[in-house]
Amino acid sequence: MIAITGSTGFVGSELTQQLLIRNQKIRCLGRKKLNSIKAVDFYQGVLDSLSDYSEFLKDVKTVVHCAARAHIMKDESEDPLNEYRETNTKGTLNLAEQAAKNGVKRFVFISSIKVNGEETSIKNPFTAEDLRDPKDFYGVSKSEAEVQLIKFATQTQMEVVVIRPPLVYGPGVKANFASLLNLVSKGLPLPFSCINNNKRSMVSVQNLVDLIIICIDHPKAANEIFLVSDDVDLSTSEMIKKLMKACGKNDFMFPIPLFLFKLIGRLLGKTEIIGRLTGSLHVDISKTKDLLSWIPPMSVDECFKKTADDFFKNKRIK
Repeated sequence: MIAITGSTGFVGSELTQQLLIRNQKIRCLGRKKLNSIKAVDFYQGVLDSLSDYSEFLKDVKTVVHCAARAHIMKDESEDPLNEYRETNTKGTLNLAEQAAKNGVKRFVFISSIKVNGEETSIKNPFTAEDLRDPKDFYGVSKSEAEVQLIKFATQTQMEVVVIRPPLVYGPGVKANFASLLNLVSKGLPLPFSCINNNKRSMVSVQNLVDLIIICIDHPKAANEIFLVSDDVDLSTSEMIKKLMKACGKNDFMFPIPLFLFKLIGRLLGKTEIIGRLTGSLHVDISKTKDLLSWIPPMSVDECFKKTADDFFKNKRIK
């Protein structure tokens, strides 16, 4: 039995569907059940430091923990760090402790590249061996959970696997990637041709889920940390060109100097978004590929096309 938390979320729902296709016996935990997910067992609940998960964990061999308080751009909580910790740190540890007590053999934790930090230089990608250097509350809460889980693995018989994805995209993606896709879909010339000297790593939800499934029972995954990506690092201009192609649009772009992007970001209060657009954040997944003999099964072009096709399909429905 495989238990999945966050089964109604972006990653969790794709994982649930793929495991069902493989005829795996699964049990799901989520805030609300989606009609499109026909799991054998579904438990409605939240992730926190107090909930009892004993029924959810009964007869479970592996837990894949996707649930989290997601990164929020404009967090209006009075104590956001405590809110993140309650779900992402304390809730995770509560679940892990109960899992170990219930005889769970492996706990796969979907963490975040934000544990490593917010940006890299163009020549030095993040690695799984880097010191943790989270810069925001979300990253801090994930980092603290990782530390405690790895310590916990040395004190129990339960194996822990940590996966740190960068930006995850795919059919149904929301937030900044969806906004960018919407902009590209209009077919207008875009001002990104000068942003050609940075590197960004991303991972499609299909490739991420493929790695998660590998980590469910691969013997060499036990008590390891893995970074994941599509194994292609793109500059912003390269990414826009590929999105334009996926949307069936002409890939014409014109140049605006980087300093103007940064100035506009400051004036509009969008410094963080402009930083992601112009800066680098790329990851080295050689450990993941070598130790697990894994390569992403889908290319970036295939994943972009699936994402764009889904976008236009849903746009027509609306």
